[in-house]
Amino acid sequence: MKMKQSLFMAVLLAIATIAHADVLTVAVFDFESKDEGIRDLGPKVASMVNARLSAEPNLITVERAELEKALGEQEASLSGTITPETAVKVSHLTGAKVFVTGRAFLVDRQLMVVTKIIGTETSRVYGEMVSGSIGTVPEMARDLAARIAKTVTDKADTLVAKAEKPEDLVARLQKQVDGKKLPTVSVEIAERHIGGPSLDPAAETEVSSILQRIGFTLADRKDPVFKADVEITGEAFSELGMHKGNLVSCKGRVEMKAVDRTSGKVLFIDRQTEVAVDLGEHQTGKAAIQEAAAKLTERLLPKLVK
Repeated sequence: MKMKQSLFMAVLLAIATIAHADVLTVAVFDFESKDEGIRDLGPKVASMVNARLSAEPNLITVERAELEKALGEQEASLSGTITPETAVKVSHLTGAKVFVTGRAFLVDRQLMVVTKIIGTETSRVYGEMVSGSIGTVPEMARDLAARIAKTVTDKADTLVAKAEKPEDLVARLQKQVDGKKLPTVSVEIAERHIGGPSLDPAAETEVSSILQRIGFTLADRKDPVFKADVEITGEAFSELGMHKGNLVSCKGRVEMKAVDRTSGKVLFIDRQTEVAVDLGEHQTGKAAIQEAAAKLTERLLPKLVK
């Protein structure tokens, strides 16, 4: 009986691992449409494409309200030109691995819609196009969404950076600190899962583990003789996204700040959002937070090394 249960769990874990690799988060921006008579058409087409993509089993779409909020933080328009710098920052805020932008315009009396499919981690760009009449916009949107979904699936290896093993990340970061003076640090990151019980400190554990493994000395804040040179604090939270068959998606966000305790200078302040897919809500939330924390630690490191 125990052997059957172990085999069953192994199969489920394998399915989850495969599914995690295949499921991608996509953000669809409003399409531009500047021609007379179709100025309001671009956003409508984008909304229809977004709705179609959200039904794809291997894609998770960013909610429009969340995308608008992220763009607002970057002072960018939902349908404006996305610069590489803005793309990176919006990806940090939403967890989107793929962006879809587009433009609708008229050629004689023919309506054309062209889109760009952009990998936020690799900057690789692919294009898709459909054409038709104003009266066939729903059909065009359906066709375009199907083409985009196929491109994202078929080209996933070039749109998304290859997943890095924890040991490879540590080895790569180790090279940045070799031979340099490292401060003593403390790490305290509060954590919770929205709508559920508080999580174990996945973010705090991830940051502490990476820094310790590459040579930093960690100070315990509870120690009466507190000797940290740099104080790292923050907040992490996760929330349930959606169900994809037997799998669940969760979004995790980590906000982090590092302060030099002697001067009071803020050395680093940033945030990162990631989306994870796994079998259980609790485990998936922790996975998303852990991935976000690892990326923040990588960006924090240059601020700590003297």
